[in-house]
Amino acid sequence: MRSAILSAVLALTTALPAAADTIRVGMSGGYFPFTFTRADELQGFEVDLMNAVGAITGDEVEFVTMSFSGLIGALESGRIDTVANQITITPEREAKFAFTQPYVYDGAQVVVKEGNEGAITGPESLKGKSVAVNLGSNYEELLRALPYASEIDIRTYESNIEQDTALGRVDAFVMDRVSSAQVIKESPLPLALAGQPFSEIQNALPFRKDEAGMALRDKVDAAITQLKENGTLSEISQKWLDADVTKPLAAAAE
Repeated sequence: MRSAILSAVLALTTALPAAADTIRVGMSGGYFPFTFTRADELQGFEVDLMNAVGAITGDEVEFVTMSFSGLIGALESGRIDTVANQITITPEREAKFAFTQPYVYDGAQVVVKEGNEGAITGPESLKGKSVAVNLGSNYEELLRALPYASEIDIRTYESNIEQDTALGRVDAFVMDRVSSAQVIKESPLPLALAGQPFSEIQNALPFRKDEAGMALRDKVDAAITQLKENGTLSEISQKWLDADVTKPLAAAAE
């Protein structure tokens, strides 16, 4: 039903007058449910978002998959135009890139092997523990910013942080709460959320800070505004996450 509604909304979306172009979008293709491959088809929240943006702007959308750790470098070097992979806005990234408005509001979440959520109840319980994060992700920065970071064994991974946690190779991993909940729901791995999110994060699309990059950012940002206003962004969120994560957490709680 949600897929049918989303398709109908996309079909009715009015394109803004603009010259057709190709937007090269980088993503890992390995971050369920935002970007992943199933039956040889790239799909997920980010894929639907960018296709909806292209439907409004009249541009072709070309998806370029690579390891997450290589995405920012590919953007800097001009091999892609933006990154759609739940990129969190940080002061360091804002100094380098021009971001659109946030389209996902989430929180950092500690996840443990099922049965260990009594011993590890949040970030304060990670002292003396080994904790996995995706290489190049914002979660490594969040952990290293904790006042007791020197007491945490932070391990960076290209992939498989969920499997290694379930197998007991590390004590926990940190990822966004939405993806963590979906992994627990959809995967047979014995995992559990440990406590509440410990940091609000806002995710958006980064663009280079040159003339072309800024112009493309403005065009995509205007499309995101339209997707919020016509309900398409909320439909995409409900389709993949069974929740609307497109509004600030305080507003969503009202």
